[in-house]
Amino acid sequence: MKKPFFTTVTRISDIESHDFNVEALPRDQWGAGDYVLCEVRGRPGPLYQIERPSGRMCMVFDSDLVVGALGTRAATLEGVGSWRDVGDDGAMHALTGAGLFGKMTSVSPLLPPLMDLKYVGHVMRGQKVKMMDFVPEVPSKPLDIPVVLLIGTSMSSGKTASGRVIVHELTQLGFKVVGAKLTGAARYRDMLSWRDAGAVSVFDFVDVGLPSTVCPPEEFRADLTTLLSMISHAGADVVVAEAGASPLEPYNGSIAMEMIADNVRVLVLCASDPYAVMGVEHAFGRKPELVCGPASNTDAAIDLVGKLCDVPALNLLRRRSRPVLRDLLLKRLKAA
Repeated sequence: MKKPFFTTVTRISDIESHDFNVEALPRDQWGAGDYVLCEVRGRPGPLYQIERPSGRMCMVFDSDLVVGALGTRAATLEGVGSWRDVGDDGAMHALTGAGLFGKMTSVSPLLPPLMDLKYVGHVMRGQKVKMMDFVPEVPSKPLDIPVVLLIGTSMSSGKTASGRVIVHELTQLGFKVVGAKLTGAARYRDMLSWRDAGAVSVFDFVDVGLPSTVCPPEEFRADLTTLLSMISHAGADVVVAEAGASPLEPYNGSIAMEMIADNVRVLVLCASDPYAVMGVEHAFGRKPELVCGPASNTDAAIDLVGKLCDVPALNLLRRRSRPVLRDLLLKRLKAA
């Protein structure tokens, strides 16, 4: 077998550096989080790239082998699919470049052709190898530090970019910051950008064996408890956390918000437009402390957010917004 490419979801494992076998398993033995080997099919295009365990992107070509994990995605703006939808022919797709593999069943017409894959077999060491096999034992430790929580009205609403600015400003103010992505679909480079901005460490749901957080609520609660213990042991002053996609989507974002509610000192809503701010406020019955993202791109948008929702909005990419952001963060965190 030629050497395969390993995707980001394998970064918690040792399968790139230690031997394994490959065996095709019957469908009734498949499960979310299983590591699988697939062959790349089709004509390469813009989405024929994988994110390596380092977070760097790598182009792959027809007949290359890639290792990822079976999972589910439910992206409002791009596509929906799951390992459960894979047919007997083994045809599937890279649902994300980070190695989330499954059959896409609904896709945006604006998206380039997805990377076609053909199931070769499961990664085996006597039995199938799963992401959960590499989750360390973590002593339970309740989260007892303040959280700046970013939520969105949808995917691609500016959460990661806004979080990067917030991490930078908190670091400049002298805080020891940990970054965390609590929900979403696997992609490492978002969290790496927060580490580059100054976070002393970063975590996401992959660290607790989830290729995405589209999973049963009871499973997510248990895994998030482990993730929060990991974060607690990091010894930070403040956590900047992102709930990927939006809290109303199937990624269990509402459960994540519930589980850290007592720690949230600053709720940042990244919105696609001013009217979307009203929808999230209505759904959760809580006003954010700050609105960012496209809903704050212009002075007209900022004024409309204030008029509709009576909430401050900031374009965090503007230098003049930084002192206002710093004042807000200091006021809310010192009150913690």
